[in-house]
Amino acid sequence: MRQSIRAIVGPRRAAPLWLALAGLLGSGCATAANQSGGFYVDPDSNPAIWVRDHGGDARAAKVRASIASKPMARWFGNWSGPIGGAVSRFVEAARSADKLPILVAYNVPGRDCGGHSGGGAGSPEAYRTWISSFASGIGNARAVVVIEPDALAQLDCLASDQRAVRTGLLQYAAREFKLRAPNASVYHDGGNASWVPAEEMARRLNAAGASEIRGFALNVSNYHTTADSNRYGAAVSAALKNQFGYAKPFVVDTSRNGNGSNGEWCNPAGRKLGVVSQKPSSGAEMLLWVKVPGDSDGNCGIAPNTPAGTFSPDIATRLIDGR
Repeated sequence: MRQSIRAIVGPRRAAPLWLALAGLLGSGCATAANQSGGFYVDPDSNPAIWVRDHGGDARAAKVRASIASKPMARWFGNWSGPIGGAVSRFVEAARSADKLPILVAYNVPGRDCGGHSGGGAGSPEAYRTWISSFASGIGNARAVVVIEPDALAQLDCLASDQRAVRTGLLQYAAREFKLRAPNASVYHDGGNASWVPAEEMARRLNAAGASEIRGFALNVSNYHTTADSNRYGAAVSAALKNQFGYAKPFVVDTSRNGNGSNGEWCNPAGRKLGVVSQKPSSGAEMLLWVKVPGDSDGNCGIAPNTPAGTFSPDIATRLIDGR
């Protein structure tokens, strides 16, 4: 591709960080600018696991300080086991820590058009069951969810009848999250700034039920600058307004966009970590580490023997150093 707070008797305490941040989404409150403390740091991310297992490696301290200790998304797919329980455990761990979790649903049939991250549910029926269980696993908790990276941008690789099937599945997912996870901020994936024209992406988002959810996500697992992504996101939102009568906010993946894009997407050299997950003062309503920095895009580029989704300390340190 291109993965219960108990009531405390005594003095009233401040609102939990994850709840405060979640409540600010869409409010435009300036005090939320540069807020990163409210997002959940996954203790079992691929970088964190690698650091625990390789404490004697000279790179471990650098990876721990610059990547493993930062908030990022957990990706869920056909590797996650029973999905409802997997999602529920992750969300509950974040809630117990007073943090806001970031989740990615990545299991649509025909995922990645059979490319490096190919796979997905075996049938539309299996996917509908899977995504319903995913949403139910969140329940009434606060969470940020990105639905199926690349699924809309890659419609062109499908036959016309399969495009309709995929769009229907994404529309179903939007309705299920609205019904079963009403407090989650949910985003369809909208590709990136150089992929699909804004007017066409707006049509695809609308057909996939974007009106039912919070908004759309940009630059997932890619490298475009935040400025370029903000311009594209504003154009997509304006196109939604012009064509369908509503605008939507967007979020941007900044995990690897510190040096921008060189036109390559599969483990290119010379890329760099971007700003950590936060609520900025303008443009995107959230900047998020959606792609896990250090996880390979596939057997390509600077990691020709590292399958997609596998952590590489070499990729990680290159991102830290910008080389």
